[in-house]
Amino acid sequence: MFSWLGTDDRRKKDPEVFQTVSEGLKKLYKTKLLPLEESYKFHEFHSPALEDADFDNKPMVLLVGQYSTGKTSFIRYLLEQDFPGMRIGPEPTTDSFIAVMHGDTEGVIPGNALVVDPKKPFRKLNAFGNAFLNRFVCAQLPNPVLESISVIDTPGILSGEKQRISRGYDFAAVLEWFAERVDRIILLFDAHKLDISDEFSEVIKALKNHEDKIRVVLNKADQIETQQLMRVYGALMWSLGKIVNTPEVIRVYIGSFWSHPLLIPDNRKLFEAEEQDLFKDIQSLPRNAALRKLNDLIKRARLAKVHAYIISALKKEMPSVFGKENKKKELIASLGDIYKRIEREHQISPGDFPNLKKMQDLLQDQDLTRFQALKPKLLEAVDDMLASDIASLMVLVRQEESQRPNSAVKGGAFDGTLNGPFGHGYGEGAGEGIDEAEWVVARDKPAYDEIFYTLSPVNGKVTGANAKREMVKSKLPNTVLGKIWKLADIDKDGMLDDEEFALANHLIKVKLEGHELPSELPAHLVPPSKRKIAD
Repeated sequence: MFSWLGTDDRRKKDPEVFQTVSEGLKKLYKTKLLPLEESYKFHEFHSPALEDADFDNKPMVLLVGQYSTGKTSFIRYLLEQDFPGMRIGPEPTTDSFIAVMHGDTEGVIPGNALVVDPKKPFRKLNAFGNAFLNRFVCAQLPNPVLESISVIDTPGILSGEKQRISRGYDFAAVLEWFAERVDRIILLFDAHKLDISDEFSEVIKALKNHEDKIRVVLNKADQIETQQLMRVYGALMWSLGKIVNTPEVIRVYIGSFWSHPLLIPDNRKLFEAEEQDLFKDIQSLPRNAALRKLNDLIKRARLAKVHAYIISALKKEMPSVFGKENKKKELIASLGDIYKRIEREHQISPGDFPNLKKMQDLLQDQDLTRFQALKPKLLEAVDDMLASDIASLMVLVRQEESQRPNSAVKGGAFDGTLNGPFGHGYGEGAGEGIDEAEWVVARDKPAYDEIFYTLSPVNGKVTGANAKREMVKSKLPNTVLGKIWKLADIDKDGMLDDEEFALANHLIKVKLEGHELPSELPAHLVPPSKRKIAD
C-alpha cells in the first residue's frame, strides 16, 4: 500500500492512500485531468470522458482486417469454442462489432443495452448513434481465456466507396475510439489478398499514435509455398511502410491460426515459433494492463495540455465585438502557424499536437468566442500529476506486477502446447533425447572420444586450456563457449573427462544448429556416471 500527498499546491492535506493502481488512476483523472478537459471542450474534439469501467476493465484485444482474413476464426482458435453470434465464411460474414467477454452464462447483449451498463467500458459509444449500436453486440460465455482478456471482433473492411458510405456510421472513428482503450491491436492479412483498400488505409491512419499497440498477423500462410511466402512477406512490409509512418519495422507474425490441417506443411516449425511468440505477447497483457492504462493516461494528459493551449490561443485572438466570423476563418486557416507559436513558447514536441486538418474541420462548427482563456491553475494541476503523482503510482504498478507473477492468460489454445510432446521445441535442441532411456550424447561419443584422446588427457581428463583449443574451432563467441563450459563441467573441477567433453561438444552442436542453450543442464543430458553428483 502506497500513499502520496493530496491535490492542493502546498500539499497540506493528509496523504491520500490508494490500494490499487486502478483506484489511483481514477482519482487522478477525476481531480486533476478531467477539470482541464471540461474547461477546454476536449471531449468535443478528441475523446469522450473516461469512466470507472475504463480503468477497471480487463485487457482488450482488437482484431482488424479486410473481410475473410480469418478474424473470427482467430478468436475461435484462441477460445477453442464457438461464441454467440459467430459466423465464418469466405464472404463478408461478420457485419457487427462483437465484444467477446466472459460471462457465467452464454448469451448476447445488444448494443443499446450494452451502452447503458456502467460495468462495461462501452457507455461513450452511445455518441455514434443507432446505426452503429444496431451493429454492436456483446457475446458472453464462460471460457477460461476470457477470464483474463476480452476480444473485439470487427466487421471485415471492404473496398469501394459504396460500401463505406452504406455503413451509416463513421467506421474509422469507431475503431479509433476502441484503439485508445484496448491493450493490443492485431491487424490481420490474408496471404492471398494483400491489397490494402482505401478504407483499410484510412483505418490504419486512424490508429496513428497507437503504433506501440499494433501487431500484424499474416494469416493463412500455410496455403502458399515457401518461395511465394517470402515474396508475400516482402510485399506486405512494403505496403505497410507506405501507410504506417514509423521508423521501426512493425512486428509481423506468420502462421495459420485455425484448427485445420496445414495445406503445405513445409514451414511448420516457423509457424509454431511465430504462434508461440504471438501467444506470449497476448499472455503478457494482464501483467502489463496497469502500466498500459498509466501510459494511456499520460498520453491523454499531454494531448489535453496542448489542446488547452490551442483553445486559449484562439480565444485570445478573437475580437470581442465586430468581425468575429472573418477572424474565425482567418484563425482556422492559420492554425498551423498557431501550432508553431505554441510549440516555441511552451517547448512542446510537434508530435504532441492533434492532426491539423481534423482540428480545422472541427473548429468550423465551434463558437470561438465561447472558448476559455488560459487557466494556469488547471495546467499546474496536470503538470503536478505528470511530475509527481504518476511517478509515485509507478511504484505501485511494479508492486502489483510482482504480486501477480503468474497472471498470464490461461485456457484455450494457450494451454494446448503447454506440456507434453507437442510443446514448442519439445525433443529438439537441448531437449533432444528427453524421453529416451539411453544417454543421447552416447550416439556421437565415439567421434568425440577420438578428439578427446588427441588432447593429451592426464588421469582421464583434459585441462581447460587444451579443451579451449578444440572448442574455439566452433567459432562460437567466448560468452557462449563459457556457458557451455559451465554446463559441461559437472563436477566443477576445472577439467573435462571424456563424458563431460562429449557433453560440451553436444551442446556446441545444439547451438550451431540454431537452438538456445538451457540455463541449467536438463536431467537427461547429465552423463550417467555423474547423475549422483548432479543430484
